[in-house]
Amino acid sequence: MKNTFGNTVSMTIFGESHGPAVGAVLDGLAAGLPVDEAAIAAAMDRRRARGDGLSTARTEADAVEFLSGVYNGHTTGTAITLMVRNLNTRSGDYAKTADLLRPGHADYTAYAKYEGYQDARGGGHFSGRITAASVAAGTICETVLNSLGVRVYTHIAECAGVKDAPLSSAAGLVMPQPQPGHFALLDPEKEAPMQEAIRAAGSEGDSVGGVLETIVTGLPAGIGEPWFDSVESELAHLMFAIPACKGIEFGAGFAFAGLRGSQANDPFTMQNGRVATATNKNGGVNGGITNGMPLVFRTVLKPTPSIYKEQHTVDYISKTDAQLQIKGRHDPCIVPRAAVVQNTLTAFGLLDLLSVRYGTLAQKHGLPQV
Repeated sequence: MKNTFGNTVSMTIFGESHGPAVGAVLDGLAAGLPVDEAAIAAAMDRRRARGDGLSTARTEADAVEFLSGVYNGHTTGTAITLMVRNLNTRSGDYAKTADLLRPGHADYTAYAKYEGYQDARGGGHFSGRITAASVAAGTICETVLNSLGVRVYTHIAECAGVKDAPLSSAAGLVMPQPQPGHFALLDPEKEAPMQEAIRAAGSEGDSVGGVLETIVTGLPAGIGEPWFDSVESELAHLMFAIPACKGIEFGAGFAFAGLRGSQANDPFTMQNGRVATATNKNGGVNGGITNGMPLVFRTVLKPTPSIYKEQHTVDYISKTDAQLQIKGRHDPCIVPRAAVVQNTLTAFGLLDLLSVRYGTLAQKHGLPQV
């Protein structure tokens, strides 16, 4: 099982949904960087469930405990080990249907790979619960990026068929910060219809999905590699580590299929003495390397596979067909909670790419001007 990602800055995740805790080890940060525990708490609050009919009834305090690497509010230069305890588990909800494969879940693939030794309670290591640790670790990276003038913002572009206001990728764009208990949206008027659609699906024992869109401003040109460690491949790798992510596109993405080259190209121009592009259909990346324009990408998250409708499945122990009625506590939509997961994993991935390019001391002393 591969649980570590990153080159200069790396993250290792550990834990299971119903184990004592989930956690992460963040390595490769320079000494003396501020660790903003208030920012971490705010990010954890954006991810956590509230038991309000829009997310799972499993609510957790999600307090982050630092076991190493942080002293007097700053990084020490050694590996940061953090932990988030699991305090509200109900493993008994899964006992009666333990042998029935849940459609859309990793139950069968986990069994095929780990030969029955996996912790299956609540999805075990495959659970979205693990993202609590990555949010905490990624927020530390986001704080570093902010100090370097790089901003990452993720909003819900679409949820349950309701679309947010379109995103302009113009340089210098100012994004509204998500407020506690509210969806990350450009148009706050879209929250009520999104919530209504989520509640309607939940009342029918069903679930819905959506699209998350991320924009990053302040990145210098020249970050990334042309082939296997391109900006797109690094970020795509991380985005597919988010449970339910089933697709990603950069810039115009799949819309390129309907364009001609004359429409798809971004003409170069000079802006305030710097090279820029007049449009940004390529999402700030050419040849796998940042070009200095805002980085823009979108992911699609499938509807939560845990639904309360009866479904056809198999008993993988007795090798017989069966019917499954899932019990337990599940999200009718994970899109609103996943926005901060995408945001913080993006920050982690970009800090790694920046550190590969400029070294870890640049985390503390700033990036050279291009």
